[in-house]
Amino acid sequence: GRQNVPLTGPVILASNHLSFIDSIAIPLMAPRRVSYLAKAEYWQGTGLKGWFTRTVFTALQAQPVERQAQRAATAALDTALGLLQAGGAFGIYPEGTRSRDGRLARGKTGVAWLALTADCPVVPVAVHGTDRVQPVDSRWPRPHKVSVTFGEPLTFPEQRGMARNGRARRVVTDRIMEAIAELSGQEKAGWGQPGA
Repeated sequence: GRQNVPLTGPVILASNHLSFIDSIAIPLMAPRRVSYLAKAEYWQGTGLKGWFTRTVFTALQAQPVERQAQRAATAALDTALGLLQAGGAFGIYPEGTRSRDGRLARGKTGVAWLALTADCPVVPVAVHGTDRVQPVDSRWPRPHKVSVTFGEPLTFPEQRGMARNGRARRVVTDRIMEAIAELSGQEKAGWGQPGA
């Protein structure tokens, strides 16, 4: 599905999140550069490991963000918005964290705020097998087949200009998560009632 990723202009790649490796697999498979946010500590390490980590995240065009501050989420979204406004491709995991049980958690609405504020399409993405390459809490990767599927771009003309509306953000987020679920085949966890 690489043809589903627009080659120019702002676009969000919204994916399920199974492993640290996802942020490497998706940019390697995408037909254009994709930037992700990464915790600032990855740029602060020392020695050979610190140098290697900085080099990898810099090569992947990851953007460092502080995660401890109360305003960290807002700052992270502002960084992502800047990338999109500059015409870039931005990767995000709407679940907010890696799945520990293989199920797909309900998405957080930051992805919808970004899409509506930047007025750009969202390409749903599904990764498979990355949790076998490097499970959560595993230090070292191991060989395993990985696949990345890019779905058809989603646009939200009915919610255009409604980034500040909580209900509109939830509708957009749920639509994105449904598309990810369809691509990934994952069981849903904690989604509650539709529209809730």
